Amino acid sequence: MKSPDHKPDDTDRRIINALQEGFPICTRPYAEAAAALDLDEYELIERLARLRKAGVITRFGPFFDAAAMGGAFCLCAMEVPSVRFEAVTAQVNARPEVAHNYERAHRLNMWFVLATETPEGIDAAARAIEQASGLSVLRFPKLEEFYIGFRMVA
Repeated sequence: MKSPDHKPDDTDRRIINALQEGFPICTRPYAEAAAALDLDEYELIERLARLRKAGVITRFGPFFDAAAMGGAFCLCAMEVPSVRFEAVTAQVNARPEVAHNYERAHRLNMWFVLATETPEGIDAAARAIEQASGLSVLRFPKLEEFYIGFRMVA
């Protein structure tokens, strides 16, 4: 449950800005990241949890560039009848290639990301979902990547 009344303070802003630049790979990464921010490890973990719960951040984790590793990913959408939405969601989410799945208030009401080990895997996974659901999967492949940095100011 989101708590929209949480307003990030200066420390939250420092955390958000710093962790976008990377996260340590070591035995105690939270301790190392916290030390760089002059915080206690447990305070950092608690603040990240609070920011996540409040919806200030939507996720905290690595971002892997599938294409750079030889794989592929693709944004997909489906028009799913409301009476079948739960069943189709279960069919889509059962696929190991599905990275995210979101319901939207739109004619195309199901949006998800396919991530596969090879570019050919995208069509194979989409076809499998179409076969299982009997519905079309629209594919929106990435044509160009843009990186937009986000910084919070005090």
